Amino acid sequence: MRTLYPPITPYREHTLPVSTLHTLHVEECGTADGIPVVYLHGGPGAGISPTHRRFFDPARYRIVLIDQRGSGRSTPFGELRDNTTQELVADIEKVREHLGIERWLVYGGSWGSTLSLAYAQAHPARATGLIVRGVYLGRDIENQWFSEPQGGARWIFPERWDRYEAHIPEDERGNLLQAYWTRLDSPDPAIRIAAAMAWLGWEDNAATLQHEVSAESSSDPMDTLAKARIEAHYFRNGAFLEPGQLLRDVERIRHLPAVIVQGRYDIICPPRSAWELAKAWPEARLEMVIAGHSANEAATTDALVRATDDFADRFGQPG
Repeated sequence: MRTLYPPITPYREHTLPVSTLHTLHVEECGTADGIPVVYLHGGPGAGISPTHRRFFDPARYRIVLIDQRGSGRSTPFGELRDNTTQELVADIEKVREHLGIERWLVYGGSWGSTLSLAYAQAHPARATGLIVRGVYLGRDIENQWFSEPQGGARWIFPERWDRYEAHIPEDERGNLLQAYWTRLDSPDPAIRIAAAMAWLGWEDNAATLQHEVSAESSSDPMDTLAKARIEAHYFRNGAFLEPGQLLRDVERIRHLPAVIVQGRYDIICPPRSAWELAKAWPEARLEMVIAGHSANEAATTDALVRATDDFADRFGQPG
């Protein structure tokens, strides 16, 4: 089983204005003359972390990590204005141009898989290939599966679901996304933070199959609030995608090599989405692993590191 590469620190960091409102935090890690790869984090709104650098051999890759709008160390933190999928895709291109990279490998998990597909389909000439994990295609049916009472996730983790649902009065439970958004957008900070903790508590407690179950997210309250608001902002706007867009436009990237890694028991992003993506993209390699949603589960980490090593071999950078 492959494991993460040892911890590394950035050799260069950038503060890149991309609009009159938003400025991105960008890191470069690994080796400056290595294979360019861009890491697109999940959430949306989660930001990058030191662990994300470690899926790539630092002797073979030039690893670029971007805090998306409103996320991590990008500013303004938690900002929803001018924060859409199309603007995030444009930001990735601005980062590529700023760094002088002609083409790069595109890597993303969960929401990062959505953004990876959207970016590569918009700019296929700038991608050398894709690695996507925990596939989320931005569809209402996926949101309903995980976040609404008509979905299936509540049947898998009933005790965790009940805590998530209990935060909302019974007469508002027919549309939990809207009920949560009403509270996440409340003028009362206490109401906003309580809703964010319950929202992310459900997500955090569904990310892996086996772990200690907590009643709510243990993250910093303001970080939790920012992520919950950005997530709800994207979900209630259909991820700013046309219905079926990412499957419809797979033809634009079918010539690119790709690996799809999916946890067989992923409750947040159910395997059906990865399966449908692979059916639309038969040239891609789909690897179902015995794991849940998190990239840090052993089987998923193994598959992802093997994929990045395989791409390094393909691109002529043997270990």
